Amino acid sequence: MADIKTKAQGLDSNVKARNITAMVEPTQNIYETLAIITKRAKQLAIDLKHELHGKLEEFAVNTDTIEEITENKDQIEISKFYERLPNPTLIATDEFIKGEIHHHYNTNRRK
Repeated sequence: MADIKTKAQGLDSNVKARNITAMVEPTQNIYETLAIITKRAKQLAIDLKHELHGKLEEFAVNTDTIEEITENKDQIEISKFYERLPNPTLIATDEFIKGEIHHHYNTNRRK
């Protein structure tokens, strides 16, 4: 899987109108298209959250007093970087439009 951050950096973080007809072509159903994008967006959100928490844990200092809160400029920069990334839904939508999301139907469904 390609690095999410490098994919997302080239994307516009603003919401824009999309051609629904073109988006529905692969599935022929708007609800299936939205379900695929939603599942991918949830995966991206979880991955980004784990990655951010992993990076911020490097700066964690265990203290017993609340008064000793210090600001670390590196920690602030990392947080700002992740805040500037586009919403996971925008990233997933872009991946779907570019055909980068693989989806299939489960043929072994229970009846």
